[in-house]
Amino acid sequence: MVLLSVKDLTINFDNDLVIQNLSFEVERGDFFSIIGSNGSGKSSLLKALLKLIPFKGEINWQPKIKIGYLPQGITPLKVKDYPLTVFDFFKLKNKNLKKEEIEKKLNQIDLEKNILEKKIGYLSGGQFQKILIQWVLIDEPDVLMLDEPETSLDYRSGETIYSLLKNLWEEKQKTIILVTHEFDIISKYSNKVLCLTHSHYHCLGKTSDVLSEENLKKVFGKDIKIYQHKEN
Repeated sequence: MVLLSVKDLTINFDNDLVIQNLSFEVERGDFFSIIGSNGSGKSSLLKALLKLIPFKGEINWQPKIKIGYLPQGITPLKVKDYPLTVFDFFKLKNKNLKKEEIEKKLNQIDLEKNILEKKIGYLSGGQFQKILIQWVLIDEPDVLMLDEPETSLDYRSGETIYSLLKNLWEEKQKTIILVTHEFDIISKYSNKVLCLTHSHYHCLGKTSDVLSEENLKKVFGKDIKIYQHKEN
């Protein structure tokens, strides 16, 4: 079932052509990754899909879809002046949340329950990013749109987050739209990949087809090799 249909999407910023004539579909249950070099329009694409920025073309979501969105660039410094604990932060999302529910979610991402009493603006970058991801997930969206969620996370924490996303994808048939530079993560988890370039060359297909060394050279303009981390 097609969840999202994009046709002839074009995005301009002050006569700067960011994306041109892009068309693709996302089906329910896809783990859909978006790759491209810096400035190729990945974050702008997510914002356009949410209709947060102007665009030309068509973007059609299946009716009554609940979307959870984690943008790039949110840091503890941006909320440091707000007297919010982690528990307060989750209650902003849903005032009916019980502490036990939140503790269960935090346990999934290797955070101790006592972190609920800490001020949100004084967490480490990695702790804050984990909290943001579960904040997006807490109200069970149908679609997760994540813009480089591994930011500030070390490899082990990143694996914890992506394992959680994989479980949501496999067990609950969540649809995930992910922007990332982590090719090993994409090859391990995604079933479809969309690539964007400054020259407006687009490629879309199964992960194994798109993540070829030849194709990645077209996208990034240099040789790219993919290394899989071995699990201990």
